[in-house]
Amino acid sequence: MTGDTSLPRPPSLADAPWLASSGPQRVMRLIAEGGHEARVVGGAVRNALLGAPVKDTDFATTATPDEVMRLAAAAKLDAVPTGLAHGTVTLIVDHVPFEVTTLRRDVETFGRHARVHFTTDWREDAARRDFTINALYCDAAGTVHDPLGGYGDLLARRVRFIGSAEERIREDYLRILRFFRFTADYAKGPPDADGLAASVALAPGLEQLSAERIRGELMRLLKAPRAVEIVPILAETGVLSRLIGDVREGAALLARLAAIETALGQPTDPVLRLAALAGIGPGARPTVLGERLRLSNAEIERLHQLALPSSALDPATDERKARAFLYRFGVQAFRDGVLIAWARSGAAPDCSRWRGRYLLPNRWKAPTLPVRGADLVARGLAEGPQIGRVLSAFEDWWIAEDFPRDDDHRLARALSDIVKANQA
Repeated sequence: MTGDTSLPRPPSLADAPWLASSGPQRVMRLIAEGGHEARVVGGAVRNALLGAPVKDTDFATTATPDEVMRLAAAAKLDAVPTGLAHGTVTLIVDHVPFEVTTLRRDVETFGRHARVHFTTDWREDAARRDFTINALYCDAAGTVHDPLGGYGDLLARRVRFIGSAEERIREDYLRILRFFRFTADYAKGPPDADGLAASVALAPGLEQLSAERIRGELMRLLKAPRAVEIVPILAETGVLSRLIGDVREGAALLARLAAIETALGQPTDPVLRLAALAGIGPGARPTVLGERLRLSNAEIERLHQLALPSSALDPATDERKARAFLYRFGVQAFRDGVLIAWARSGAAPDCSRWRGRYLLPNRWKAPTLPVRGADLVARGLAEGPQIGRVLSAFEDWWIAEDFPRDDDHRLARALSDIVKANQA
């Protein structure tokens, strides 16, 4: 609830299955039995009020971290001091971790770090959070406490910084990306004007952040329901150029890719969307982007495969070439490449020709090379580099001939010719 009676009152969450489950109730009961109070805070409450799935359940409490640890030990619960300096203890209940953080106000901030003062004032704790929709609390009975009017913003589908947007951002510059990501996830309409102005003005601060933090937030943004609407704003205002270079053309490519994903019924793929946004394609240098965002080796490899020069992905080319690409590079590289090429082509998202090329792996499975090194040894070849050369030459012939089957008479003749050529 909120002290301002003019603001809408949140409904009770007493009937929410996740709240009534043993884990959350046990955490709140444990704290209450010690003479303190714990409430669920943030994302779980926000999502429950929106009717969205609740994933992680975090708690705020009036108990100090030491008291939480003492109560857990008395109840024989595992407690991990994950962030004692900032008031956080992780309780393990039925093998599920729950973060329990003491109410606090930030005395001095250093990016994601802060010097804090513990408090028992719920409003003071709410005031140091980022957005009003994240400053919602729910007690064990299901009563929602809304000290800053977050429920009204939730109803209006508006993402608004608490207090001064510039102050909140200076506390942690990652909040710039979080502002756009939460807007893409939860808001309707354009971004909040104050939040947008502050984010653009303070965008140079993004350069202070680690690549890992930027990567995590950017990937979440690219998966958000309104990513296609919000990303162009980051591009036009120059916010994204500080992270991954000029993406104004990439934003249009991202929109076409997203439309194709929807037409195919495919889930959003943040790595592929990132590739579209950054303009990764034949001749690109994916390593630069990978280093900027500290992408995983697997993600960088996907980008490198997108940079391969190949016309085989276009449905205007002979399908034999597409099968050769699919054999050499695999299903994911083929489908990634087709989707990006499709988006670049400007063809409609429901284009049957492009759809047919994309679905090639559904009707054609890459066969196994019908000759092995042991077969060549049986023919009298000595083990060593010659085996590799013969296998490579035979594989090139086999692919060029569109993968003849084991019973094709041409196989034996071609293999004999290749063996002789390498023995000469």
